[in-house]
Amino acid sequence: MSTPSESGKTLVTLILGDGIGAEVSGSARRIVDATGAPIEWEEREAGAEVFKRGLPSGVPQDTIDSINRSRVVLKGPLETPVGFGEKSANVTLRKLFETYANIRPARELPGVVTPYTGRGVDLVVVRENVEDLYAGIEHMQTPGVAQCLKLISRKGCEKIVRLAFEFARSEGRTSVACATKSNIMKLTEGMLKRTFEEIAAEYPEIEAWHVIVDNCAHQLVKRPEQFDVIVTTNMNGDILSDLTSGLVGGLGFAPSANLGSDVAIFEAVHGSAPKYAGKDTINPTAMIGASIMMLRHLGMFDQAAAIESAILFTLESGVATRDVVGDERAVGTTAFTDAVISNLGRRAAAYQERAYRPIEMPSFSPDPVRVRPAQRAVVGVDVFVESELQPDQLGPSVEQLAEGSRLRLKVVTNRGTRVYPSTGTMTDCVDSYPCRFVPAAGGEVTDADVIDLLGRIGAEHRWNHIEKLYEFDGEPAFTKAQGED
Repeated sequence: MSTPSESGKTLVTLILGDGIGAEVSGSARRIVDATGAPIEWEEREAGAEVFKRGLPSGVPQDTIDSINRSRVVLKGPLETPVGFGEKSANVTLRKLFETYANIRPARELPGVVTPYTGRGVDLVVVRENVEDLYAGIEHMQTPGVAQCLKLISRKGCEKIVRLAFEFARSEGRTSVACATKSNIMKLTEGMLKRTFEEIAAEYPEIEAWHVIVDNCAHQLVKRPEQFDVIVTTNMNGDILSDLTSGLVGGLGFAPSANLGSDVAIFEAVHGSAPKYAGKDTINPTAMIGASIMMLRHLGMFDQAAAIESAILFTLESGVATRDVVGDERAVGTTAFTDAVISNLGRRAAAYQERAYRPIEMPSFSPDPVRVRPAQRAVVGVDVFVESELQPDQLGPSVEQLAEGSRLRLKVVTNRGTRVYPSTGTMTDCVDSYPCRFVPAAGGEVTDADVIDLLGRIGAEHRWNHIEKLYEFDGEPAFTKAQGED
């Protein structure tokens, strides 16, 4: 996926980043260059300064053009300013280049003392990186009720699950756990679980198991050494991967890779920490670790191994920044970098090196459809009504309005709970009521039925959106509310 430059070296787009970005990115670049890795750097901008120039995305066209040429990016932390600009430039880059997988390793390091020292923590979180709640699709249903769409696709699940297994193979790992909240979100989180269980059969040499995500968090704190690779959805992965970083010393030791079919972006997980910019005190290990992951991606395994061994030797010998050893014994960013360079070729005494091989990136058809049911039917419609009425007032009102149409009111819900017909319990309601309608005399629901119903309801109430209720191959493709028959 990488591109050779005119010099014959591999072209890499380098985005220094904001705040401390120039220091940690500069450290990683110096060390990579010291190994003799055949890389030609092409520096480009993104982030705060670009926002300030009035570009809402924070990513200028010449940066996009560079990435289209190089296909590989080493990126420092980017700031998302408050009060100007739009979405995060980090997220923009991931989405523009469909880097659908976020890889976050967490491994115990010599000289970095934590409550888990000696436990052998060595795991990787493989996080889906472009869908779920992070698609950022939000609406205000009413002035006081917001919604965010949790989008999980079969295609997205296939991509992240296959990559998790291929990554496990590339590192000689023997176990992949799938962490979901499928006990509650049976259609969205459940899709990842079902896809995982289907694809796992294609990797019989790797143990595959499922864990509910809250129990996964519990187990990570209680016994993290039981995990090898964890694959999960975007929001879950964001949370769990920060937790796993905490097991091995914090975000200063947390590199990551954002991998796609065409482009790979490597970065430290930590932020831009502007108050420390220019003070030569920041730990560059996470950014150096990102460069190691980049070198492996490029097939430069010898250079990657040399840097990893040098970092481990440096930390084992007690040379570290203030976040590890405190101010009195600490060295600065530059001195730490110098020490790593001087230790190239040395190996830590108490650290077992892992054998790596290239990841076989899965290939996928561009066809957006992954599931083609033999049969489909619209068996109802949810109409979301904004109302100040109580359920025992709203329910009879919409029932009366629907009289004479082909649809009848089945249930009114509020925040996922049935409130009409009454269950005899108490529910504190907000002013957004999904009203579920089904055919009064059987059959399917047509668009004409829905349009007629909306006209009737709209005569007295404000409705804000609808959801068709499908059956695919005879199975309902929607959930019931709490208390719904």
